[in-house]
Amino acid sequence: MASRRRAREYALQALYQRDLARGSVPEALSGLWTGQLEGDDEDELARRTADSQEIEFATRLARGVEETLSDLDSRIEASSTNWRVARMSIVDRNILRLGTYELEHCHDIPANVSINESVELAKRFGTAESRGFVNGILDRIARDVGRVKR
Repeated sequence: MASRRRAREYALQALYQRDLARGSVPEALSGLWTGQLEGDDEDELARRTADSQEIEFATRLARGVEETLSDLDSRIEASSTNWRVARMSIVDRNILRLGTYELEHCHDIPANVSINESVELAKRFGTAESRGFVNGILDRIARDVGRVKR
């Protein structure tokens, strides 16, 4: 069975690459899948080639974030105190974008799963402060979009 956690990690990598290179998600995803096939990365995530379900879910998330980026960033800024998205670390802002996209557009995924998976990404790829930062903002967004009871 495909791992949605791994798919989220792939989506995060693609969004991170998109931010750094100022490219597009399809270019970043293509580079990610090509790199896996060529085996040119020593990263643990790249050691095992993504299966079709992981590719499909990662693509769904990353493209969805790219298509709704402006709205996602507005929602994140409105839910964060004294933080503009542009001032957030690249990792944190892309984790928040993924989590916010899931909360707003992926109603097949329970809100608590989206938040918990985002926190796990923050633990793995962010700083010591990322976990609490991501959790606090996504919890507020979940309440604002009606995905959790007030």
